[in-house]
Amino acid sequence: MTQLLAPLEGDVKHYDWGGSSFIPSLLQMENPQMKPFAEYWMGVHPQAKCSIILEGGEKILLKDYVAKSPEKLLGKPVFDAFGNMPFLLKLLDVKDMLSIQVHPSKKQAAIDFEEENKKGIALNAPNRNYKDMNHKPELMVAMSEFYLLHGFKPEDELLTILKKIPELKIFVSVFKKQGYEGLYKMAMELPQVEVNELLQPLINRIIPLYQQDKLQKDDENFWAARAALTFVQPNVIDRGIFSIYFFNLLHLKKGEAIFQDAGVPHAYLEGYNVEIMASSDNVLRGGLTTKHIDTVELLKHTKCKATVPKIIKVKKDSEQVYKTPVKDFELTSYQLKKGEQLTLEIKTAEILLLTTGNVTLNNKKNEVALHTGNIAAAAFDGAKVKVKAIEDSLLFRAGTPLK
Repeated sequence: MTQLLAPLEGDVKHYDWGGSSFIPSLLQMENPQMKPFAEYWMGVHPQAKCSIILEGGEKILLKDYVAKSPEKLLGKPVFDAFGNMPFLLKLLDVKDMLSIQVHPSKKQAAIDFEEENKKGIALNAPNRNYKDMNHKPELMVAMSEFYLLHGFKPEDELLTILKKIPELKIFVSVFKKQGYEGLYKMAMELPQVEVNELLQPLINRIIPLYQQDKLQKDDENFWAARAALTFVQPNVIDRGIFSIYFFNLLHLKKGEAIFQDAGVPHAYLEGYNVEIMASSDNVLRGGLTTKHIDTVELLKHTKCKATVPKIIKVKKDSEQVYKTPVKDFELTSYQLKKGEQLTLEIKTAEILLLTTGNVTLNNKKNEVALHTGNIAAAAFDGAKVKVKAIEDSLLFRAGTPLK
């Protein structure tokens, strides 16, 4: 007998860039050793050990539970289109800067995944680029002040900063003649000795300013100095520092969101967020990381063009739908006052995530209490879920848009 509403237990990822308090506080977990709690995964991705908790306390991996009766639980439209729950929901705590990265298109991901299989590269190999055959468009909603890099600066802004920073003037003529693609190719393919020669004077100048708190977070020099200190290696200055100056530097306020499609280069710099994406872990990295960097693959997939950021602002309405151009996922947030109720019609497989407050979920057959320590639930096609706020709450609803 399938259960259409049940608590979820996500999968914590202890990546070294993560913070030590945001996710443990939501999960009511002690963290005396101050381990990094970087991400909390909820979904059916093969690398997500996310469990559903059934009546009687039985735990089963969500992917295994869905696999037992996928068409019934997902609903026919989503089952026919995707064959599985097509999204992955995450919480992130970005303490240290994440890598400069880009994600492939769905078509190219399938091609390149098979190519790496033919080469015999194991799925868990550190030099593996493509972990699956899917694309990874993603939407993030800031849960705090959040800083990130997102796409290339518009031409005028980029030229201004290339001329302003002495060490970057070498790129001006290349950019004027060969555009964004020529600029980025040059930066990514420069021999390491030339990267060091260009960037050493820059970091020598800005690191003292950073250490003396003379740089603000809306200044590219702040993040370039932090990157130089975070990713320091003998005789290797991280070329990802170039991207800090090339890309748009964004500051999102709590509740604001942004969508990042295939090919848009980006990097998260600092803050907490809720993130939803197509169910994939395909990441191509170009710097600011200790992980595998493959500049050839990065350049192949990067959209080298100006990006005008489209920040989704906070609405005053209690319900906010974060619209995206993809069919894999849709995210909605509900600001609920104490005692407020609403009813959710569930027509596919969805995940409900509580980030603030205390709510009860009820679909007549089952009741789930979401509160600090137990923050997620799964609801499936056919469930009609009544939500009641026991106190002021913020609830996220992750699903797949049905047209």
